[in-house]
Amino acid sequence: MIFNLPRAIYLTLLLVFIESFSFAQSNYFKMSYGFGGGMNRSYTDVYQGDYGKIVYGVFDYHLTPFLTMGLEGQYGRIKGGIAVEDPAGRWFVNKYTALTVNLKLMLGELVNYNQGGLLYNMRGMYLGFGLGAINNDISNIARYRPGKTHTPDNRFGGEDKSVNFLLPINFGFNYYIKDSYGYMRYVINVNAQSNITFGEGLDGYSESRLRSNNAYPDMYNSVTLGFRYMFGSVRSYRKTL
Repeated sequence: MIFNLPRAIYLTLLLVFIESFSFAQSNYFKMSYGFGGGMNRSYTDVYQGDYGKIVYGVFDYHLTPFLTMGLEGQYGRIKGGIAVEDPAGRWFVNKYTALTVNLKLMLGELVNYNQGGLLYNMRGMYLGFGLGAINNDISNIARYRPGKTHTPDNRFGGEDKSVNFLLPINFGFNYYIKDSYGYMRYVINVNAQSNITFGEGLDGYSESRLRSNNAYPDMYNSVTLGFRYMFGSVRSYRKTL
């Protein structure tokens, strides 16, 4: 058998190229859904906010493994003015629902990483923003000034039911768990969200901001823990996942 050096070099380079190409890209699922829950805190015209509970569900479309667009539905209770007495005697409980469209960009889309390195382990860190609506349902509230007769002159302005535009801003982290085939299939999610509302329905009071204790838009922040499941058809990606 005659050893052919050029042919051996060619085959070696070809195998190296094929192997490097196979490790330079991966496949990922294009969709995911999930659920979770946590706590929220209100920041409204009522003097002191309080803590409430929140549950949510999400459905995301993965433009890439690290860039998603999706829907989020929330249900919970937002409270204020209960733990600490408001100077005007106001307090409220809002049994709300919300629906938003969100875009999230993860660190893995922006940086080059080596599998197993620090950036690889941090690739699921993300920022995001969205737009949607919140349906306010004030289930309990102080409608009249304390110590006063329940007459129209002593009633706080505001409605028990309203809908406001909602701007969510997200900062969080996805921890990916692979299935037996090596695909990113399961995700544990930790998320901090700030929700800014456009209107006066969150606390049920519509007093002028010039006469209230908070000159900023009504908002609530939340911290949640959730789970995602990735599914659907697969698409190739330029980096190893």
